Amino acid sequence: QVQLVESGGGLVQAGGSRRLSCVASGRTFTIYNMGWFRQAPGKEREFVATISWSGGSTYYADSVKGRFTISRDNAENTVYLQMNSLKPEDTAVYYCAADRVYRSSWSLLPSLYNYWGQGTQVTVSS
Repeated sequence: QVQLVESGGGLVQAGGSRRLSCVASGRTFTIYNMGWFRQAPGKEREFVATISWSGGSTYYADSVKGRFTISRDNAENTVYLQMNSLKPEDTAVYYCAADRVYRSSWSLLPSLYNYWGQGTQVTVSS
């Protein structure tokens, strides 16, 4: 099993920045891609960003491309999401997820991820 714990959420003004962290513990050697998702009230959970096991490849949702950056430190078993130029529509609970299956394509669907954190709230005020 793998446990994921997110941190770094909070209240931020529009145009500001925030960095989220996700620390993995347990059988972390079984993890391949990792991703960030978010869920706003009344909406489905949506893909934000994903990163390959090596950290050499990343993929972003169009809505955050150019503003958010995903990175990982395998030595620390940590994945980060740097969020810049935040907008009120970025307000959501942000979840970290881990995929234990090696895939030749990106894992963009929540159903493809095996492990999830508890989520951290990010609120962007206008």
